[in-house]
Amino acid sequence: MRLEGKVALISGGARGMGAAEAKLFAREGASVVIADVLEEEGRQVEAQIGEAGGQAMFLRLDVTSESDWSSAVAAAVSRFGKLDVLVNNAGVSGGRGLLEDTTVEAWDRVMDINAKGVFLGTKAAIPEMRRAGGGSIINISSVYGLVGSGGSSAYHASKGAVRLLTKSTAIQYAGEGIRANSIHPGIIATPMTEFTRSNPELLQRWMTDTPLGRQGEPNDVAYGALFLVSDESSFMTGSELVIDGGFTAQ
Repeated sequence: MRLEGKVALISGGARGMGAAEAKLFAREGASVVIADVLEEEGRQVEAQIGEAGGQAMFLRLDVTSESDWSSAVAAAVSRFGKLDVLVNNAGVSGGRGLLEDTTVEAWDRVMDINAKGVFLGTKAAIPEMRRAGGGSIINISSVYGLVGSGGSSAYHASKGAVRLLTKSTAIQYAGEGIRANSIHPGIIATPMTEFTRSNPELLQRWMTDTPLGRQGEPNDVAYGALFLVSDESSFMTGSELVIDGGFTAQ
């Protein structure tokens, strides 16, 4: 098993990519903490992992709350003894519209969840990773943390912030054996992209712009995350793993 003996905390782990990561990590031997505001869905993932013979626990986590993060990390260590892996997966879309039409409230919400949430999660996890002798942090950014589009300015800004926060974290903590890498998905079949996928015109535009000609599945991202949190990627930190069907290769 590729994650034998490791303990992983995954924010936004109740559905979509986070749930796929939680199930895959558990199958590969990790004890998994599923952290989310979606309690019913989160407990379902916890139960599914348990039924498959894995180790998991669900915690309610608002990623914009520093106290929630402190409690979540403490609970993970209390239950499983340490923390080796953090996946900052929780995020929201920014909708569509021009910058001048973006309200301050909409901007703050997207930045709080997508960017501040990653900062707070990383800040809470590092002391326990230090005690464990090292660790791996995965931050889920986006292709829109790499390139621009006519979509949400707040979303682009938040995912660009995640990309560079990852690099800063990687440099600051490399000497302590704590690695940080970002993943940049294209369009993935998750609840967050349901609006785009349910609109034939928007979906066709995405498929035309994606050389592989299909949308990604949550496991496409989960397997990338598995590699980055495993010891197989021990010489990678501050790196960007792009999983986008070729979207940004053009």
